[in-house]
Amino acid sequence: MNTTYSKNMDAKTSSKMGFELGLQRALLIVAVVFLIVALLMPLSTMLFKSLQNGDGEFVALANFTEYFSNPALFHSIYNSFTVAIITTVIVVSSAFIVAYALARSCMPGKKVIKLIASLPLFAPSLLPALSLIYLFGNQGIFKGVLLGETIYGPIGIVIGLSFWLFPHALMILTTAFANSDGRLYEAASALKTPPWRVFLTITLPGVRYGLVNTLFVCFTLAITDFGVAKIIGGQYNVLATDIYKQVIGQQNFQMGAVVSVVLLLPAIISFWVERRVQRKQASQLSARAAVYTPQVNKLRDRLLLVFCSLICGFLLLVIGMAIYASLVTFWPYNLNLSLNNYQFDMMDGGGWASYSNSLQMASWVAVIGTLLIFTFAYLNEKISTFSVLRQLLHFLAMLPMAVPGLVLGLAYIFFFNSPSNPLNFLYATMGILVINTVVHFYTVCHLTAITSLKQIDSEFESVSASLKVPFYTTFRRVTLPLCLPSILDISMYLFINALTTVSAVVFLYSSDTSLASVAIMNMDEAGDTAPAAAMAVLLMGTALGVKVLHWLLSWQLLNRTQAWRNSKR
Repeated sequence: MNTTYSKNMDAKTSSKMGFELGLQRALLIVAVVFLIVALLMPLSTMLFKSLQNGDGEFVALANFTEYFSNPALFHSIYNSFTVAIITTVIVVSSAFIVAYALARSCMPGKKVIKLIASLPLFAPSLLPALSLIYLFGNQGIFKGVLLGETIYGPIGIVIGLSFWLFPHALMILTTAFANSDGRLYEAASALKTPPWRVFLTITLPGVRYGLVNTLFVCFTLAITDFGVAKIIGGQYNVLATDIYKQVIGQQNFQMGAVVSVVLLLPAIISFWVERRVQRKQASQLSARAAVYTPQVNKLRDRLLLVFCSLICGFLLLVIGMAIYASLVTFWPYNLNLSLNNYQFDMMDGGGWASYSNSLQMASWVAVIGTLLIFTFAYLNEKISTFSVLRQLLHFLAMLPMAVPGLVLGLAYIFFFNSPSNPLNFLYATMGILVINTVVHFYTVCHLTAITSLKQIDSEFESVSASLKVPFYTTFRRVTLPLCLPSILDISMYLFINALTTVSAVVFLYSSDTSLASVAIMNMDEAGDTAPAAAMAVLLMGTALGVKVLHWLLSWQLLNRTQAWRNSKR
């Protein structure tokens, strides 16, 4: 009887293990299929489209030959690289100094400076372009400051991109400066090493990988951005605006696909180089490392405070000008303040319905995106079997970072708009906007989830397996509570980016799903610049408000579920 009972228990255990392995395999396959269908297949369709003519006939590289033989179109490549390089140099150098001031000086007001420097993260990239028009445009406050140069061109694009990219660069560099060993500086001080030599031999080598990452991130974002160039670029064509003009202006989808492939190449190369550099990164802190404590240097601290104040002043000027312009009755003839520009239903572009659609889309992206991305990251990191599937999943999860939003949006048109595609029913719906946005911002959230999961000891899964506890129970009762801070950060990141993005969705909205970020562009095209600024300000205010609510909710939840982190021993 005992033998029969033992056999029955072994059979049940084996059946249970078989069910868990089958479920793990099924979930991994679902994750891989999702990214293949939502990313690889649209990009492949776009690549095939670039090799066809208007009738769908295969013409090999004829479209590319036509593109590179057209001086006007080919010159866009030079313009894009010029703007991206200049912007990257300006942003990285200024962010480097501010990050150094925040981490390596005793400068007063650090918290205020960090707060102001983060504000552009909550603004759509269209906001600085609109603000610059009111500052330096033909009827701007400082219209003569540029000494005959127009803001509608490379100058405006560089300034607008610098505003938008600065907080991204600052976050990476601040993290790089934070990971330093104070013992090296103590040794340098004891040896009476000159400050310039300390900077060259200790500071720069310590942050070199963060600096390289910042360079590539800024370059990629600058060369692929669409919003700033669309609003303030004027006749200065870049690759991103060329795609829009070919598709929307001329309905030349084949040439739009060609330009998309051309724009995709520098982004992929930049991403590949950045990945290679990151693999070579060595840890900067050992177990014996000491925390670096900056020493007071009045001259240095005052100079850094002046520089940081100028940067913050520029950021506040751009934001303040946008807010002021949104409240002026009729610029520049009637400067009385009113809320007339917020009557969006009286303007072209989508009205208040577009704002409501944006909130709806951002909410769905935050909920669905967080659920999918964290679950897929858990399968990738914590499941020990099916290594081939897990490696493929991780590879696919890293690809979206190298795909510009405008390219992904156009690829979705070619793929989902095909009558032969069984997923055609998603086209021109809220669903396709949600899927596109989740995929567009997938990589950063995936890396955030993986980083959080790596901090959880694998013994939790080992003990659960030994106790015959299903992996999904461990996921629900252990992993989710431990990773709650990261999950909340992922949801906030997705919401804000979904609310403010324009490049990824500009080709995919319909009359029923018009979004606020697209409405800004449409109102500006119709000449309603002030209402466009008002919508941009509204989006920024909404993002900030949601961030405050997110912080309060996080504080409440973390106090209840993460009290063990702060418990005194």
